[in-house]
Amino acid sequence: MSLHPETPDSVRRVVLPSGKTIEIVYVPESNACPAHRPSALEEVHVCPACSSQLVYPVAWDEAERGAWALVLRCPNCEWQGEGVYDHATVEQLDEELDRGAQALMRDLRQLAHANMEDEVDRFARALAADHVWPMDF
Repeated sequence: MSLHPETPDSVRRVVLPSGKTIEIVYVPESNACPAHRPSALEEVHVCPACSSQLVYPVAWDEAERGAWALVLRCPNCEWQGEGVYDHATVEQLDEELDRGAQALMRDLRQLAHANMEDEVDRFARALAADHVWPMDF
């Protein structure tokens, strides 16, 4: 006999890459284990252990109406945590991730440009010093 009545909304079947199927039984909110729910001022992208602003989600799933269950990771100190976050908090995290991706792309372009300048300078010096021959091509 099951402790929880199985209704179509309370059971979810998931097929794993190995081919095995597991069933996830959702427990009503009142009986569920309390999940971390951030205050309105909490910034999810900030690590609670080391204060790094590089925290990102490694897994996510819909938890309840308008909320998401996230598994978070800090690449700086390897902290991991999980919690249920409302839609507004997840949107704020998504915006922070977008800003971070834009900063990475900007840095990548600058690094690629600097590397190309260096390669062109070395090639020009090699040409001027007569170190480049037709057989090099």
